[in-house]
Amino acid sequence: MKSSIRRSSRGGRRPAAVVLGAVLALTATACGDDGSGAAGDKGGEGSGRGEITFWDNNTAVRRDIWMEVIEDFEKKYPDIEVKYVGIPAADAQSKYDTAIQGGGLPDVGGVGTAMLAGMAAQNALEPLDDRLGKSSLNGRLNENLVDSSRAAGGGDELYQIPTSANNGTLWYRTDLFEKAGLDAPTTWSKFYEAAEKLTDKGKNAFGFTIRGGEGSIAPALDAVYGQTGITSFWDGDKTTVNDPKNVAALEKYVALYKKNTPSADVNNDFTKMVAQWDSGTIGMLSHNLGSYQDHLKALGEGKFKGIPNPTLDDGTRVQVSNPVDGLSVFKSSKNKAAAWKFVEFAVSAAENSKFNESAGQVPANTDAAGDAWIQKAEPTKLAAEALNSDSTEIVQLPYYLPDWNTISKADNEADFQKVLLGKMSAKSFLDTMAEQLNEAQAEWKEQQG
Repeated sequence: MKSSIRRSSRGGRRPAAVVLGAVLALTATACGDDGSGAAGDKGGEGSGRGEITFWDNNTAVRRDIWMEVIEDFEKKYPDIEVKYVGIPAADAQSKYDTAIQGGGLPDVGGVGTAMLAGMAAQNALEPLDDRLGKSSLNGRLNENLVDSSRAAGGGDELYQIPTSANNGTLWYRTDLFEKAGLDAPTTWSKFYEAAEKLTDKGKNAFGFTIRGGEGSIAPALDAVYGQTGITSFWDGDKTTVNDPKNVAALEKYVALYKKNTPSADVNNDFTKMVAQWDSGTIGMLSHNLGSYQDHLKALGEGKFKGIPNPTLDDGTRVQVSNPVDGLSVFKSSKNKAAAWKFVEFAVSAAENSKFNESAGQVPANTDAAGDAWIQKAEPTKLAAEALNSDSTEIVQLPYYLPDWNTISKADNEADFQKVLLGKMSAKSFLDTMAEQLNEAQAEWKEQQG
């Protein structure tokens, strides 16, 4: 089969059209020796040469940079050819699930932590601890991200090599803070002070915008654990989510709604929330690094900054784990040696730096943390420093639970809106979530035997 990357007549390289829809299934299975197979297939090490298939799980955003990485890889390893298959992020889960059941898995692919546990439970992924231990990457990956990858896979084996983190970020209007004589909101005490002082409802000015619509649970948990300093999501087999300290922290956080935030926040997802902040009359916004370009376009340079979420007054930073992007090798691959070479190369310092400069995220390879582009991109630089700091504690969210996405989205987002509107107490909300989590944890442990 011909590679999906073709060399032009001038010796350069140009990508073929991205394979989508029904064509994806065809191309994934058409090559008899490309390592494709169904979950549970043993596969093999292979020769470390020949063709491997790579699935990009976010082609709309990452296609061009992956093409550069592939080109660099094939220059270093001319006896390995990488067949690129691009999948839109919204379709990635279903494409992998279909291939796990019916065959056609790639040799290597992009797998986010939200998908990791389900795929590992179906015996689709190759454990990577031994390979990492013998690799040039060993000791050069952000430990917090590796811990997040391991936890998302169930806690024992490492099924994903992290590539990137999209860290939680507190964006604030430097011009408004300077005008009000406020310090940067680096601690939760300063955050609440600023939220109050920057609010002037008569002028439609507010200190903060809170996410009340779709995707509201994760930032709320980040704010809760960040304020209390509780560093574990579990105390034995019971969640800490409804610890009395967390209840008090959530009560304080949601009390900002309509007092120091716009009333429209109750229905705002991240798109509406970001657009509202970019309109120019709100002091602070909690979102990830991905909205930087939106802020720059709307506000211009010099009017805002992005810092990691606030610390406790003693400087300790506690934050919940963000979804981690990464690469996984599939157990059914018949050329795992070549697939691992690709992973190892893609997460090397130079390539990981290049990839994350394009993606606007924090590199997993710590050797890339000092690169020039990170020093110039202050929000990314500060996020990288926070993730690498000994004073940062990461609360690992239970991505490994099959019910986690349902619990953290569909089951509780409507109730969080009730809390904002005063129709449900913070305690009842967290107690309900805790009951669901404890049940899901018990079921998961029972399945583990």
